Amino acid sequence: MKKQVKVVAAIIENDQQEILCALRSPEMSIPNRWEFPGGKVEANEDIYSALEREIDEELSCKIATFKEVFNGFIHEYETFIIDLISIKCRIVEGTPTPSEHSKLIWLKRENLDSLKWAPADIPAVKQLIQEK
Repeated sequence: MKKQVKVVAAIIENDQQEILCALRSPEMSIPNRWEFPGGKVEANEDIYSALEREIDEELSCKIATFKEVFNGFIHEYETFIIDLISIKCRIVEGTPTPSEHSKLIWLKRENLDSLKWAPADIPAVKQLIQEK
């Protein structure tokens, strides 16, 4: 049986209505695909504190989350199943700096589909593009 992993993803929007997109490095699973940054929820964490911790670790900045789930999606990869919970948030301290990702870019909603996304992130991407 495949392992199921609960993962949170940050949909970070800036004052110019651009959304932060992160390119997975060649060393990561699902390499060279774009995603919303985030990571695994630990056993003793709620999804909001997990996301705040992950963004602090991965991007060296602090976020404030909107206390609602933007998109929830379960995707089955070849070796595992991901329960991906996307949450909108904003940066409250610092500038995002990649430690694990190859690259970070800010994109307008209408340009999000120009990137090659990790499959689990696609439903959230589509929802953001449809949102006005």
